[in-house]
Amino acid sequence: GQEYNAWSGDGGNPPDHTTILPFTRLLGGPMDFTPGIFDLFFDAAGRPDNRVNTTLAKQLALYVVIYSPMQMAADLPENYEGHPASAFIRDVPADWEKTVPLHASIGDFVTIARKERGGDDWYIGSITDENGRTLEAKLSFLDVDREYEATIYADAPGADWKERPSMIEIRKERVRASSVLEIRLAPGGGQAIRVAPVVSPSPE
Repeated sequence: GQEYNAWSGDGGNPPDHTTILPFTRLLGGPMDFTPGIFDLFFDAAGRPDNRVNTTLAKQLALYVVIYSPMQMAADLPENYEGHPASAFIRDVPADWEKTVPLHASIGDFVTIARKERGGDDWYIGSITDENGRTLEAKLSFLDVDREYEATIYADAPGADWKERPSMIEIRKERVRASSVLEIRLAPGGGQAIRVAPVVSPSPE
């Protein structure tokens, strides 16, 4: 898991590490990877030679890409307190009813959509290696007769895993099964998306 980054002598796992795991370790079943690190430079730990080599948005995306039915928030509570991105960790399920791989290239990028078990919400996680890229996610797996709201946790413009990993933007947009989302990934970055059905107000 990510604890290797805390004590490794080689600078931690490289940005492409998590784009390989779905095709290797995860073939054997669920894995405990301890995602959700917000203090990416380990400032609180006082370890200048150790860090997590991802963006903050990629840390959120790992909750979807890496399947673990015993999920956790692996950072210190004070690093989550008051941070708007912590809402994704609060919302994301630990188990899934359906999984739809959208696209991937081993060691380069992975995008996976998963439907929560016992519910109607979908979650999308997309991650990349050290290279920034733009991908398209077709939402044809959604119910054709419903409208959804996508809450998107994305790398902010100018973000990158090496110098500005904490830059994140959160936005919402309405989508349907016919929609195609443009997923912009910073170098070493990711994107996490919650797609929830729009609930119409009850008639009075």
